[in-house]
Amino acid sequence: MTDVLRYGLIGAGMMGLEHVRNLRLFDDVEVVAASDPHETSRKYALLTKPELEVYEDHRELLGRDDLDAVIIASPNHTHVDVLADVFAGDLHVLVEKPLCTTVDDCRKVEAAAKGRKGLVWVGMEYRYMAPVARLIQEVEDGAVGALQMLAIREHRYPFLPKVGDWNRFSRNTGGTLVEKCCHFFDLMNLITRARPLRVYASGAMDVNHQDERYDGEKPDILDNAYVIVDYDNGRRALLDLCMFAEASRNEQEICAVGDRGKVECFVPESNVVLGTRIPRDVKTEHVAVDEHILKAGFHHGATYFQHRAFADAIRGGAAPAVGVPDGLLAVAVGQAGEISAREKRPVQLSELGVG
Repeated sequence: MTDVLRYGLIGAGMMGLEHVRNLRLFDDVEVVAASDPHETSRKYALLTKPELEVYEDHRELLGRDDLDAVIIASPNHTHVDVLADVFAGDLHVLVEKPLCTTVDDCRKVEAAAKGRKGLVWVGMEYRYMAPVARLIQEVEDGAVGALQMLAIREHRYPFLPKVGDWNRFSRNTGGTLVEKCCHFFDLMNLITRARPLRVYASGAMDVNHQDERYDGEKPDILDNAYVIVDYDNGRRALLDLCMFAEASRNEQEICAVGDRGKVECFVPESNVVLGTRIPRDVKTEHVAVDEHILKAGFHHGATYFQHRAFADAIRGGAAPAVGVPDGLLAVAVGQAGEISAREKRPVQLSELGVG
């Protein structure tokens, strides 16, 4: 391994280029190559970093002998096959969320990843948003006592257009509760420190995409949902998702309540509010993030901090902070939620073979 880690990027869309912009802030990591089957995306990659070597086929990129790691930011439904190609060698890999679009494909990845020398890290960067990380730490430190309830609200803008409109259809994304919300289910699993048992979801496509047609086909992705997750230690978590709520002060709000108090965080406001019951006291603290990091992407600095942790794990020979089992479990909750919303019933994780 050289002093500077050399990365390749597979998938040069919006998220892929966010990775490039963030890694340009590092002096010990360099993105040297990128691949994408779409010419326009390759052109944008070169505009972002002109010195990149670009390829149409990711297998050409994987044929290089000077890479230490690859980032997979291609469409969700391609992950399982791209990972199979990456696993033919020992490169470290950071694969964007969701790990795959189904539990079955996640299982294939899990089996193929066993015994690899290279690190396999799943891109659940919301863990690394500074105010969210602070909330997680407060819960772990016992600031709220014994955690009982966790609520996550994301009120945001609709899904953006993507190349080929692949994100308009659940067969490509896994459905909104997999594509978008695996981040939040990962946070729920992490903060509760428990295993999800069952999922109750109610959701629909009520506002967005109603007049869109692609080869005559109407999109089938949820644009709003309530999702409740029950855990094996009696804790429960709630997701409130609305994707036609641009008129919001914050895009994400998280609230963890225990028997002694509660802690909340707000993004992009970047405030953390900690309250205790006895004596009753409420304090607000701003969690600052460097402006250069904020400007490098759309995730409140999370992509930068995740890459710092990923690179440090490579150098230190550490296990991934967010591994394949974490990615699989987040997809499982999302897939169960999609089934629940469609069939209007609670869904046990055991139905998906997840115990």
